[in-house]
Amino acid sequence: MHSPHDPYVRVRDAREHNLKGVDVDVPRDVVAVFTGVSGSGKSSLAFGTVYAEAQRRYFESVAPYARRLIHQVGAPKVGGITGLPPAVSLQQRRATPTSRSSVGTVTNLSNSLRMLFSRAGDYPPGAERLDSDAFSPNTAAGACPECHGLGRVHRTTEELLVPDPSRSIRDGAIAAWPGAWQGKNLRDVLDALGYDVDRPWRELPAEAREWILFTDEQPVVTVHPVRDAGRIQRPYQGTYMSARRYVMKTFADSKSSTLRAKAERFLTGAPCPVCGGGRLRAESLAVTVGGRSVAELAALPLTELAALLPTEGETAKVLTEDLMSRIAPVVELGLGYLSLDRPTPTLSAGELQRLRLATQLRSGLFGVVYVLDEPSAGLHPADTEALLTVLERLKAAGNSVFVVEHHLGVMRGADWIVDVGPLAGEHGGRVLYSGPVDGLAEVPESATARHLFGRSPAPVREARVPRGTLTVGPVTRHNLRGVSARIPLGVLTAVTGVSGSGKSTLVGEITEELPGVDRLVSVDQRPIGRTPRSNLATYTGLFDVVRKVFAATDQARERGYGVGRFSFNVAGGRCETCQGEGFVSVELLFLPSTYAPCPDCGGARYNPATLEVAYRGRNIAEVLDLTVEGAADFFADTPAVARSLAALLDVGLGYLRLGQPATELSGGEAQRIKLASELQRGRRGHTLYLLDEPTTGLHPADVEVLMRQLHGLVDAGHTVVVVEHDMGVVAGADQVIDLGPGGGDAGGRIVAAGRPAEVARAAGSATAPYLARALDGGERR
Repeated sequence: MHSPHDPYVRVRDAREHNLKGVDVDVPRDVVAVFTGVSGSGKSSLAFGTVYAEAQRRYFESVAPYARRLIHQVGAPKVGGITGLPPAVSLQQRRATPTSRSSVGTVTNLSNSLRMLFSRAGDYPPGAERLDSDAFSPNTAAGACPECHGLGRVHRTTEELLVPDPSRSIRDGAIAAWPGAWQGKNLRDVLDALGYDVDRPWRELPAEAREWILFTDEQPVVTVHPVRDAGRIQRPYQGTYMSARRYVMKTFADSKSSTLRAKAERFLTGAPCPVCGGGRLRAESLAVTVGGRSVAELAALPLTELAALLPTEGETAKVLTEDLMSRIAPVVELGLGYLSLDRPTPTLSAGELQRLRLATQLRSGLFGVVYVLDEPSAGLHPADTEALLTVLERLKAAGNSVFVVEHHLGVMRGADWIVDVGPLAGEHGGRVLYSGPVDGLAEVPESATARHLFGRSPAPVREARVPRGTLTVGPVTRHNLRGVSARIPLGVLTAVTGVSGSGKSTLVGEITEELPGVDRLVSVDQRPIGRTPRSNLATYTGLFDVVRKVFAATDQARERGYGVGRFSFNVAGGRCETCQGEGFVSVELLFLPSTYAPCPDCGGARYNPATLEVAYRGRNIAEVLDLTVEGAADFFADTPAVARSLAALLDVGLGYLRLGQPATELSGGEAQRIKLASELQRGRRGHTLYLLDEPTTGLHPADVEVLMRQLHGLVDAGHTVVVVEHDMGVVAGADQVIDLGPGGGDAGGRIVAAGRPAEVARAAGSATAPYLARALDGGERR
């Protein structure tokens, strides 16, 4: 039995995910880094075990009714944990983006600013004092009635909806309409309403064109569809929706970013004519502080806002001090370039996590464990130093800071390191070392030690010579003002700069329409699927081939089983009890819902008859349970499967299971799966690959594997452009384009461009000193 004053958090027999009965002791009141290669089990230990157990214990103390209202993660698989204080988790997962969420709402700074205007603002003579809600565009009391607090109005025109008036409606004149059956349905409804769908659009009467595109009516008619000969033709009730109504509805309500982007092509956005983009009612915008409205102050970078706040008058002084104390940690974390009205969806995951971290700094909690998920993600080396200061301040306030991290600089600055490995998946899940950082040097099987103590020098690479250039711009967007860049072709280019300098904005302007781009492949870190039904095998197309292999077996042919029989997403072969999910949700009222293996299929996802079909002694469920590594041996002589698996092995994902749900994959794993899907395709001429921070979430050992693939693509004649903060990667690039010198309004310029050695000597570049150190073989990350 440990004393209540035991200075350690002691974990015993942790079995979450791939952890193999792990025992580990981590001291409290330190900055402790959990590290290891991707998939080794470090997040399972820090988040899935330590944080999950702390949260479970906290919820035990909450009233049962209140417990039902809070999302709970459930009990981790662990023998026991002692010495565990309450925990606060700051993860990189982002909520569903909404244009109403902003920097101000995430940090609570908007509340303080609204209170300042309500209580200490300058009101027009005779105006009634307004409540703080009147200064929020997200409330009925404050929102402009014309744009509903969005600041912009979206409209559409006939020219946008019908780009080619020589076409008839049947030939697709209304470009804004959806494709496939939905578009055909709208066309058939118009036909049934008596409109001529075969005449060129321009020959239709003006009132008919106006009604078809802009009516708000939604008439319902009986449609007699014209189908191929021999097909059954059943009439149905069809509802008409005008092109404008369809576009506006899709843009406002669709959860699909692709559909929303398509709808946006048919809209023009303009500042709201009533509020001028201020988002608020006229009476709210008439109140000023320092001669500016709340909308004007919210649009300023935080560093400028802080300099303009009033200090006269007792009320103003108190509220200003509160605002300044909230702004200070945000600026300290290198985010002073952000404005309060900056929408949350436009922030990177790293920026969002640092905003939450700034809010925690202000909260003044002590005696808790902060569990952070790669706070250095998306950070330039110059910003990482500020991050280490903040972690030290959290510790100095009497807290324990547990950080899941790959950044060597953060590891060196820690008091304690827990190294998990040695490899990923089944080959990981063990704690190789837990102790002061220097002691890790004595652990020969640690991949982290090899990089942390400089035993893995970067390979010397001869810089390639570009075989042409691609001109991007001039770009005027966000903080870029008429910036043009020349992207060299046939080489690997790294785009660098501090957070908010304009890197992603510049790279985002590279499109397939630009001369010199034959084919463009953009590989981001967005999830490959949002439900457990999407997995590694389905995303890569590998599962289609595996199902064909099973359908071709003698057993399947005798029973008349086709390819569809081996899908767990459709009725037929799947287990109907769990609908092919493999588990069922058990509702426990005020306890967290728990997922139990399906009582009928035991988690296999298929019905017994389907599982009787075997290929080389394994049924379809057993094949889905194989790791990529195991499947590569199993399907060695099936070329179509072997090619997909080889691509996944090449990007270091041999530890993942074929049926691993998309929801269990990290952003880095998702990005590498996309890259592998691309690598397995036959090369079709010159391709330009765009990768946004591909090393985020990757251990230095995984970065080596990834960079081998990217250099291989360039050697095969393609062009690779990476937005990157890892100085080891930048040092190994052929060309560098450095933006800055700062973030926000202090950035947005190309500070230097050329070979890494040239950029490392550039004056006025925040990147140069760190790149110079990497080229000298010093700090590589």
